[in-house]
Amino acid sequence: MKHRILGVINLIHENDELGPLTQGRCLATVPFGARYRLIDFALSSMVNSGISKVAVFAHTKYRSLMDHLGSGKHWDLQHRQSGLFILPPLTDDLLEISRGDLYHFYQQRDYFNRSPLDYIVITRSHMVCNIDFENVLSYHLEQEADITVVCKKQDAPALGKARKVKLEPNGRVTEIQENFGRMESDVSSMEMYIMRKDLLMDLVETSLAQGQDHLVRHAIFSRLGQLRVFGYMHEGYLGVVNTLASYYQHNMNLLNHDVWRELFFMPGPIYTKVKDEPPTRYAAGSKVTGSLIANGCRIEGRVENSVIFRGVQVEKGAVVKDSIIMQNGYIGQGSYVQYSIMDKDVRVEAGRDIRGAGASPFMAAKRKII
Repeated sequence: MKHRILGVINLIHENDELGPLTQGRCLATVPFGARYRLIDFALSSMVNSGISKVAVFAHTKYRSLMDHLGSGKHWDLQHRQSGLFILPPLTDDLLEISRGDLYHFYQQRDYFNRSPLDYIVITRSHMVCNIDFENVLSYHLEQEADITVVCKKQDAPALGKARKVKLEPNGRVTEIQENFGRMESDVSSMEMYIMRKDLLMDLVETSLAQGQDHLVRHAIFSRLGQLRVFGYMHEGYLGVVNTLASYYQHNMNLLNHDVWRELFFMPGPIYTKVKDEPPTRYAAGSKVTGSLIANGCRIEGRVENSVIFRGVQVEKGAVVKDSIIMQNGYIGQGSYVQYSIMDKDVRVEAGRDIRGAGASPFMAAKRKII
């Protein structure tokens, strides 16, 4: 498969309601799960599926994206002929940047035309899952589909925002609707599409010529009757992470060992940028229960049911419960933190009492001092 398919992670106009978490970074690089970024899941799934050439369509606030991805060596994508390609907009003009993703695909058409690969898989970065694209391509070929969209049947309404999909019994897609639509369906789009490269290029040029510039909304929605569009059902874990509530909940879900094991190791491991740090130090009298804790921390207080990133310090007498503390956070002596999300380098001084709610966690922006 690695010689047949090109990976594209499309960051153009991603649905983002994470507030302070994306004030200075794009959604793709929001920290997740103690040591990862959201984009790691799509990128690792591609690599584990044998895809050796991946393009990332950067859009805005992509400095942290460039820093995190680098040459792609942490995903074994640093090769000269294939590898990782970060493709930012070709202009700084705000009007041009505000146009839909088809316009950006058109700007990079030379990149696609030079590739000898036959098929393209297009994903977003906010779908937290671990998926084998070889199985999706096999399904695509079996159905003789023009486009295959990866879907997930949700037993309960998703906290994140995803498009709704309606399928026929044979798997053919009859309707796709935005998340705010009234269509009743328990099937959600995972914003992952497989199609032939030449079909994508044709959709790009045809849609733009008709004044349409969005891949899904215009190029696919309006052609469901003309194209054979099928839905592939993903059976594994899915986290739609584009709202603050969904971000908090899916981090908390990682404290379930079965979810953690499935998401990070099945069908393959999730890779990220490696940072060599010493093991976490647990002082005498500290207590940690039901938590996910990264390297380089110093724990002297009590941590319960929380996700703790690298380099966090929890001082003596401090209590952290049901919270997410990002890299280099500091919880001062005797402080109490519950139902909170602390971005990188947040400092909570001694004796503070900070409590959010499960449905509405307290949020502290990067480098804030409380």
